[in-house]
Amino acid sequence: MKSEMDVSRARIGVVGAGSWGTAIANLLGNKGFKVDFWVFEKEVKEQIEEFRENRIFLPGILLSSNIFPSNDIANAVTGKDLVVIVVPSHVMRDTAMKISSLISVNTSVLSASKGIENNTYSTMTGILRECIRNIPEDNFAALSGPSFAGEVARNVPTAVTAASNNHDIAVFVQRIFATPFFRVYTNDDVIGVELGGAVKNVIAIAAGIIDGLGLGLNTRAALITRGLTEIRRLGLALGAKPRTFTGLAGVGDLLLTCTGNLSRNHTVGKKIGEGMKPKDILSEMRMVAEGVKTAESVYNLSRKLDVEMPISREIYHILYEDVPPKEAVYRLMTRDLKQELDEQ
Repeated sequence: MKSEMDVSRARIGVVGAGSWGTAIANLLGNKGFKVDFWVFEKEVKEQIEEFRENRIFLPGILLSSNIFPSNDIANAVTGKDLVVIVVPSHVMRDTAMKISSLISVNTSVLSASKGIENNTYSTMTGILRECIRNIPEDNFAALSGPSFAGEVARNVPTAVTAASNNHDIAVFVQRIFATPFFRVYTNDDVIGVELGGAVKNVIAIAAGIIDGLGLGLNTRAALITRGLTEIRRLGLALGAKPRTFTGLAGVGDLLLTCTGNLSRNHTVGKKIGEGMKPKDILSEMRMVAEGVKTAESVYNLSRKLDVEMPISREIYHILYEDVPPKEAVYRLMTRDLKQELDEQ
C-alpha cells in the first residue's frame, strides 16, 4: 500500500510556479526530496537556476537546491509517485489534458489549487478525474487549509488537511508533506475540503469590501460568520460532511483569507470598497485572485441548486454587474428577517 512505502524515496513533481506552487516545491525540496518543477515562464526558470529565487511570485525566499525547474511539463510528471498540481483554476483543465497521457498508472495526483470551474462547476479534483483516466479514481487528493505561501516559505507553523477518498493516499500525502512546521491532517471529505477552499475566496472579497468601506469589526465578524453558513449550505447540497466546515479547510481557511493582509482576494475587495473598479484592480495584478472567477461559478451553481447564498450573490453583482458596494450591503441588511440557524 502507498501509505506504507518508504516516502523518503518518493519521486515528486510539482506543476505550477506561482507563489503557492513555489512554496510547496521549496518545502518538499528542503525536506530532502528531489523535486522536478514545471515553470510556465522562462524568466522564472532562469531566476531559479541562477539566483535560487522566484523573484516574480515569491521574492526574498532562497529556494532549495533540490528544486529542478523546467519549462517542459513532461519532466515534472513522467515516472512520478506524486504529482502536485498548483495552477490557477481557469487553466486546470488545459493543464490536466496536457499531462493526461504522461501520468503513470501508479502515480498519485494532488491538487493544491482552489476554485470551481465556470460552466461545468467542477472542483479541481473533479477536472483531474475527468481528464486523467489512466489512473484509479481514488488516486486523487486535495490539499487545503489556512496557508499563505509566504509564511509557509518562512517556516511559520501551519496546519492543513490532505483529503482523499482513499485513506492510504491521504496518509501518503500527509507523510510526504509533514514537517515540524507544516502539520498535515487527513480527511475523507474531498468535496467539502475543496468547496471550503474555493468559496472562502468569494467571502474574502466581501470581507475586503467591508474593510475598504470602513464599516468596522462588527460588520466583518458578521460577514465571516454568515459566509461560513453559505459555504456549508452549498457543501451540504453537494454531499459534503457538515463537520468539514468547522475544520482547517472550512472556518480555518475562511478566517485567514478574510482577515490576513497577504490575501489577494481580500486585497481585491478592499480596493473595490475604496472605490476602484474590479477590471482596473485585476489589470494591475500579475498573480490570480481566485475568488473573482469563483464568484461567477458559485452564483450560477447556487441558482442551479436553489441554495440561498446572499453574500456570494451580491459579490457576483458587484464584480460582474457593477453594483455599488454600499448598495449591496444595504440589500443584505434589509432582506426579510428570519431565524439564524438552518435546520441541518
